[in-house]
Order: sequence, then C-alpha cells, then structure tokens
Amino acid sequence: MAYRKRIAVLSGAGVSAESGLLTYRDNGGLWDNYNPMDVASDKAWKQNPGLVLDFYNTQREKLQGIRPNDAHRLLASLEERFNVDIVTQNVDNLHERAGSTRVLHLHGEVTKIRPENSCNEADGFSENLVVDCGYSKVVLGDLAPNGAQYRPHIVFFGEPVPKIERAIDIFSAADIVLIVGTSLSVYPAAGLYRYACPKAPIYIIDPADIPVHDSRIIHIREKATTGMAAFLEMVQ
Repeated sequence: MAYRKRIAVLSGAGVSAESGLLTYRDNGGLWDNYNPMDVASDKAWKQNPGLVLDFYNTQREKLQGIRPNDAHRLLASLEERFNVDIVTQNVDNLHERAGSTRVLHLHGEVTKIRPENSCNEADGFSENLVVDCGYSKVVLGDLAPNGAQYRPHIVFFGEPVPKIERAIDIFSAADIVLIVGTSLSVYPAAGLYRYACPKAPIYIIDPADIPVHDSRIIHIREKATTGMAAFLEMVQ
C-alpha cells in the first residue's frame, strides 16, 4: 500500500462562521456581548454556575438549524487521499457532521456535559446531549451518576488544556500542516505549527494578514470555503 501523507489541521471559528455561527473574538463576536470571565471561566463556574449553564444552553441551542459548510466538507474529503487529523478550537460538532473521523477538540464540546469533578480528558465521563437532532438544556440539580453536578464539557478560561500534548504529537508527525479559520491569537493552540518538522509546508487560509513569520508558510488569502478549494488544488 502506498504511503499516505499525514495532514495536521488546526481549525478555528472562521470555519464555522460561514455556517452562521458567531466567532468569539472578531468584531461583532460573542465576546462583544458577553464578558468571558462571567460566563466561560473557572471562577464564573464556582461563583455562578447557573449563569454558565444558561450561556452554554444558549450556545447549544444555536446549533439547531446550523449545517456544515463547504470548508467542513472539503476537510472531510481529504481523508480520501491522506491521513488527516483535525485539531480544532471549535466546540461545535460540524466537523464530525461533515464526515471527518479524527477530530480532537482542544477546548471541549458544547454538545457534551460531564461531572464537575471529572477531568476534560476523561471522554468516557462525558454525555452527548444531542437527542433526536435536538439539544437538551442542563440546569442546577442535574446530577451525574457519581452524584456531581453536570457542567459543560468545555475548557474554561483559567483551566489547563488537557489535550494539548496529543495535539503536539499530531503536529510533530505531520507531513503537511493546514491552518484554517483561526487568527493564531489563542494559545497554546496558536503555537502548534511550531512543532511541525522542518520540511513540512504550512498552509494558512486567512483573508487577513497573519501574525506569524516562518519560511515554510504558504498564505492563502481567502475565507475558509474558497481557501479550502484552493488548498485542494495545491495538494493534488
């Protein structure tokens, strides 16, 4: 069997934005309307868990009616010719719904909950809230089998990113790196490309200037959907 090159993908909110989901940090994004320290931090969970649950219930509900776009589908199609691992900063499930089979969610998954006393890395302790294409709400008093309050399966601000070591391994083994839909401003995810081997080309799909300088970078100045179409032409 011929060798199948390994592609490591880092995806961000710009991929899902074209499906109609708000980004977090851009103008008009979620953090223009919410203080993340009030609704998405470890401190907020300890001080006002009900507000945090309401915020993520709302984000979960917004997924109803949202569909994967061409960028998601083209990323999934790469698996026909390459070994592809997607490391995503996104907490939605659009990569999976588009058909991608190896997706690592660095910041958690909004469609899942877990006991507040278990680690994000313990995927076996999370429960999927997608039931009959609907999304269930979680309230104070909803307890896991171990008796702990359910919380969003999200990496809050102020918490470590438990899957970062797995992500580093993925990028270290890549023949090709693809970065799409992220401004490379959120760490530690923004530094993952640095772990790629010296010979691995780094493709970045972003219509704006990028804040990194590396001789390996090939900058595709397009939004995610049209940029992915251009990337596929380049790796034929």
